[in-house]
Amino acid sequence: MIRAIVTDIEGTTSDIRFVHNILFPYARQHLATFLRDQQQQPEVQAALQAVRDEVDQPQADLSTLTQILFSFMDQDRKSTGLKALQGMIWRDGYLNGSFTGHLYPDVLPALTAWQAQGLKLYVYSSGSVAAQKLLFGYSDEGDITGLFSGYFDTHVGAKRDVAAYHAIAAQTGLPAEQLLFLSDIHQELDAAAQAGWHTLQLIRGEADGESRHRQVTDFSEIKPESI
Repeated sequence: MIRAIVTDIEGTTSDIRFVHNILFPYARQHLATFLRDQQQQPEVQAALQAVRDEVDQPQADLSTLTQILFSFMDQDRKSTGLKALQGMIWRDGYLNGSFTGHLYPDVLPALTAWQAQGLKLYVYSSGSVAAQKLLFGYSDEGDITGLFSGYFDTHVGAKRDVAAYHAIAAQTGLPAEQLLFLSDIHQELDAAAQAGWHTLQLIRGEADGESRHRQVTDFSEIKPESI
């Protein structure tokens, strides 16, 4: 029996184009100014130190770090330090109304129904927990953060790492066989399945011919009680 559902964001609850065409360019446009103005803030300092540690450059100054971060953006690198800084920059964009967090129209009805059935809902994304809360807190449908019992990011491990799913299961307090992971990426689902989880692949476009996971086209097709 499924007792909790963990969902990815990009390509699953939200259009990947929102992230790549709106969020990423906004962070790139504002990165240098944000770092210059906010570099003394403790959360910014912590993120910058994480970047220094990641590239093993303990003496890197702000200019060097800025260029490193731009290179990380070019690589779409899943850097925890970068993700934290992007989340801080996006916070300003959400607050000033530059954008709202995209949700596919099938997402909210399903999440609401599952919560009403007593299922626990969680988020696991490569974006920072802060960024996740912003997207759902300032979504197209308003603030829906109350639907979720918790959020996970790369602090628990990479999304293609089996150990990350063991860690999430431990934090939820539920055995793997009672957990369902939703993602659009079959390699992430492979890792979850190896950890003993149930999986479903959200396909918003063409079917994934290399996937061994059951594929659905939207949240309305997901029936946790029959999994």
